[in-house]
Amino acid sequence: MTNQSSAKALDGGWGWVIVVASFLCQFLAYGSPMSVGVLYPEWLDTFRQGKGMTAWVGSLVSGIGLIASPICSACVTNFGVRPVTVFSGVVVSGGLMLSAFAPNVQFLIFSYGIVVGMGCGLVYAATVTITCQYFDKHRGLALGIITTGTSVGGFICATFQQVLVELYGLEGCLLIMGALALNIIACGGPMRPLNFPEYFLKQKAALERTAELKKDTHHEKPPIKEESINKNTLSSVEKGLTVLMSDTKDPLSYENSFLGRSSLVKMIKNNKHTYSKYIDTTSELLEDRVFVALCIAIFLFDIGAFPPVLFMEDVARSSGHSDGTCLVPLVSIVAIMTGVGKLVLGILTDLKFVNSLYLYTFTILGSGIALLITPIANNYAALAVLSGVLGFFSGNWSIFPYVTTKIVGMDRLTHAYGILMFFGGFGIVLGPPVVGWIYDWTESYDLAFFFSGACVLLAGFSLLLAALPCWDKPKKDHPRPDIKYTSNCDKVASVA
Repeated sequence: MTNQSSAKALDGGWGWVIVVASFLCQFLAYGSPMSVGVLYPEWLDTFRQGKGMTAWVGSLVSGIGLIASPICSACVTNFGVRPVTVFSGVVVSGGLMLSAFAPNVQFLIFSYGIVVGMGCGLVYAATVTITCQYFDKHRGLALGIITTGTSVGGFICATFQQVLVELYGLEGCLLIMGALALNIIACGGPMRPLNFPEYFLKQKAALERTAELKKDTHHEKPPIKEESINKNTLSSVEKGLTVLMSDTKDPLSYENSFLGRSSLVKMIKNNKHTYSKYIDTTSELLEDRVFVALCIAIFLFDIGAFPPVLFMEDVARSSGHSDGTCLVPLVSIVAIMTGVGKLVLGILTDLKFVNSLYLYTFTILGSGIALLITPIANNYAALAVLSGVLGFFSGNWSIFPYVTTKIVGMDRLTHAYGILMFFGGFGIVLGPPVVGWIYDWTESYDLAFFFSGACVLLAGFSLLLAALPCWDKPKKDHPRPDIKYTSNCDKVASVA
């Protein structure tokens, strides 16, 4: 596709079809994982395992995509958006259907936690990349629309899965959700790429080089009369020519082998330079006090703030506040308020008088206070309000790139964001099992939520202390960099 057609496709036209398809992809892929708290009590009743062991299912399905985000991004870069989207639809659907036949929790950890989690990571990387390719000036709006699909999916699928479990049981619910996830394959159809993937370009270059070599070899060979060659001895003559050329070291073959070795050495040198540059950049980032505090903060925040998504329904049931007559599950409230929080916090961040770093710190501290109050709630309405507060503050994921940009700048944003997502992924993976183990030890969620609240408050206070301007009196203040619109979407896609 030419550059002219690419320019016409930006910020409109077919791009809005891409937005709708990407929204549906995230809706279908993340619907069940975002409302996994509805399935968690059913798995506890079915497999009779501890809450800590069973919590690995919900933690892995959300965290494995973040930990493996470099792999997912590499797949999109090399194979293209459309093939990855189609493949991810098969992976998510297969993982959900396979989970319907799980004989134990260990199998469920693999089928639902790892398989579905990897599929969701591929969907997210593909949809964000194709949206960034089609939008430039309205990129923020487009990304906001498609990422809201996760919250809308969690809100709708929580009630939908609850109804399916009552009508068809746990197995039927997972089979139906897996069948619906197959529609991700259809959503991948409209994702027409503007840029060819690297795998296609490498294959095309290799075919062109092979054609040129064959053409050069054909011109260099002397013409051979057909009359002098017997059909019975054709194979032996070709073998003799091959042996002769190998013995005499034909210049063409020698040159090809030399070029092959030189290209291999060059590739090794390039990778060595890349690795050394990566290590140097990482060491420079880790020397930044605020960046290190942000790494610790996101790790502690995800350890403490993510478990309510998984445990809130079981908290209501264990404390006797849920009598089965509630129309809207607590997980749905968390999901829809997360979407509201993403939009509201994103709007606040765009205001010139709002410091995004302090706003992010405020959301962390607010989440910690809500977690500490949760064990005191004595009715379902109080739990619903606290679920909404936790969901709203969890929407701070939308302003996290702004915070990272303010700390490290635009040039190192991609590198820094990858490191932060690594810490965040491990926090999400470890949080629910730790909270579950505390419940198994104490037979109560009170100490578990006190632990979660303490972790989140520690994250907020550590980031607040590190961000105080009194530490940097000799240094110049780094103002928030102006983010200019650009048609080069590689950095934005990898960061998102």
